[in-house]
Amino acid sequence: MTFAFIFPGQGSQAPGMGKSLFDGFGAAREVFQEVDEALGEKLSKLIFEGPADELTLTANAQPALMAVSLAVMRTLEREFGLSASKAAFVAGHSLGEYSALAAAGALSVTDAARLLRVRGNAMQAAVPVGEGAMAALIGKVDVKLAEEIAAAGSSAGIVVVANDNNIGNVVISGSKAGVDAALLAAKEKGARAIPLNVSAPFHSPLMQPAADAMAEALAAAAFAPFNPALVANVTARPVQVPAAVRKLLVEQVTGRVRWRESIEWMAGEGEVSRFVEVGAGKQLSGMVKRNAPEAEALALNEPAELEAFAKTV
Repeated sequence: MTFAFIFPGQGSQAPGMGKSLFDGFGAAREVFQEVDEALGEKLSKLIFEGPADELTLTANAQPALMAVSLAVMRTLEREFGLSASKAAFVAGHSLGEYSALAAAGALSVTDAARLLRVRGNAMQAAVPVGEGAMAALIGKVDVKLAEEIAAAGSSAGIVVVANDNNIGNVVISGSKAGVDAALLAAKEKGARAIPLNVSAPFHSPLMQPAADAMAEALAAAAFAPFNPALVANVTARPVQVPAAVRKLLVEQVTGRVRWRESIEWMAGEGEVSRFVEVGAGKQLSGMVKRNAPEAEALALNEPAELEAFAKTV
């Protein structure tokens, strides 16, 4: 059965995530220790104990989620002999691309942690708090309707489609004035819109200062040849050339997360019949079921789930 490993993004974090792996496996403990050393602080303590509001801060959530995902991957490899190379593809939602690349061998855990701390800080600093906004369009909303709603709001400010997660879950992002206008347009078009409790307008042109910071950080980072290929957020197609990955990771900061298209491509042309969510939560598994209903979706959060999965590969 052809499978892909998929890696969650912000919103999946919760205090206590990864603790059972830390307690159960030396391989997982190594990963958390490497992340702590890379950042020069005990991020693992925040991951396991909270408080939730501090863990949710962008600069913490991004390396924290990567740490949990990589703890799962190293445990799979060390304890069950199952590496990322057994998968047909890897893919990650926004920051999850860094987790996916580290899992595939393109980045070390240390470099991924440092890059994500830079990314989190840069994204937070790009727009003053209160000047940006994001909102989820839910219900019978596809990307075409979301683009129309964003276009209607753009008369008042910047608004773009940021995350095309699945039909019924499309996120818009931009200036507060623009998103507020888009919310009114959504109501007129019969779409439900929910403002999101986020600290910045991610995946919008307002993130350009963060993209510039990441261009500099990624240029200095060491990328190794990796396997399997990454299905990139920006293109929804596989890429396996480190230079191309660097460019796409920069574009991803301001660009759309084309998650629906990524899952549809893997389930179709990529012939993936099983999507394995690695790390914290089950948000991506739910999206898989809506984007590729014929495919199997499962999440690896707890030790027993890793063991059960390994027996089926």
